Amino acid sequence: MTVSTTATASGLCAFVDASPSPFHVVRTVATELTAHGFTELPEPRPWSGGADGRYFVVRGGSLVAWAGSAADAAAHPFRVVGAHTDSPNLRVKQHPDLAGSGWQLVGLEPYGGAWLNSWLDRELGISGRLTVRDGDAVTERLVRIDEPLLRVPQLAIHLSEDRRGVSLDPQRHVNAVWGVGEEPRSFLAYVSEQAGIDPGAVLGWELMTHDLAPSRLVGRDLDLLSAPRLDNQGTCYAGLRAFLAAADEPGAATPVLAMFDHEEVGSQSDRGAQSDLLPAVLERIVLARGGGRSEYLAALAGSVCASGDMAHATHPNYPDRHEPAHRIEVNGGPVLKVNQNLRYATDAVGTGAFALACAQAGVPLQRYVHRADLPCGSTIGPMTAARTGMPTVDVGAPQLAMHSARELMGAADVRSYSAALAAFLTPAGGR
Repeated sequence: MTVSTTATASGLCAFVDASPSPFHVVRTVATELTAHGFTELPEPRPWSGGADGRYFVVRGGSLVAWAGSAADAAAHPFRVVGAHTDSPNLRVKQHPDLAGSGWQLVGLEPYGGAWLNSWLDRELGISGRLTVRDGDAVTERLVRIDEPLLRVPQLAIHLSEDRRGVSLDPQRHVNAVWGVGEEPRSFLAYVSEQAGIDPGAVLGWELMTHDLAPSRLVGRDLDLLSAPRLDNQGTCYAGLRAFLAAADEPGAATPVLAMFDHEEVGSQSDRGAQSDLLPAVLERIVLARGGGRSEYLAALAGSVCASGDMAHATHPNYPDRHEPAHRIEVNGGPVLKVNQNLRYATDAVGTGAFALACAQAGVPLQRYVHRADLPCGSTIGPMTAARTGMPTVDVGAPQLAMHSARELMGAADVRSYSAALAAFLTPAGGR
């Protein structure tokens, strides 16, 4: 079955620029889903729907969406595309107000494996969410300041001990300047006022920095895409376009889009891939179809998951850092990621499902193996496989500069990646 996807490189640029934090990613996706006839179901309440129709659930910076049919049996299997909404960055400390050497500072700390040197000397905005007291209730407000508010300054080369750069201490060297003076000023009060909120009503916050330079196509032929947060908003966007295409094509499995927060720090949270979010939603779908525990387990046994994350393209300046027999090219098609020690969850069953999807979509498939003498990163794949028992395949689109404040991928890979995911979500037969 060939499924048409509307993913484009310019569409990914717009998606990334609209989504500076995991909470904004979820809002961007939820807005798009709602425009396509999906209904949000509140997790704390019994569901009157969930079997026949288009639905999604939001838990903080995570989201699960699916498209069901009245014809689906209780044990109807699922096809899941997984992604994560978070990216490495610098986040605001709980007591951020600092002053030193005549400068006003904001206390920041790294989130995830941020490549710290890439965050220096950039104009940074602020985004995230605030929790606010409203009488006896607590409400949530998203906040976004797209002004050049913060900057983490580099040390001058003349002050470096050997002029070959400095080793950055995450405790001392990533605080941002935002003014001058000896007395600290309230950063939280400023952010609250910019959001139109009384600072005295703010109870909690999750605030983070984002690069203000817009995403754009670059290169001689504009065949490259430069943007922040491609890891992993590249998959969030491609997966969303694939899921919307699959929702219009009845297939042998229920299409599901699962997007998790906190992958960059291990996924062990209430809304990470190690949480009960995906298993709970899938079980509630089976219950809404009139099934029970037995039907739920049968549905999982027939299901397959594609864990989507970005992949390492072969770096032209550091080819020795890559497995020599597994060159990965940008604009060369989606990447299958395999690790014998299960840092990736890919096995032969998952490989077969995704390789067939690529063939049906008419896109080439590249196969990635990490150098055996270098530590390999991981994804939501192994933990999703362990939590659900689904055969899982780890896939992605190739890029350079992963975990940098700004990353680079091939413009043509946006469409081919999404097309492969769309074909994966709409199998013609069984596994």
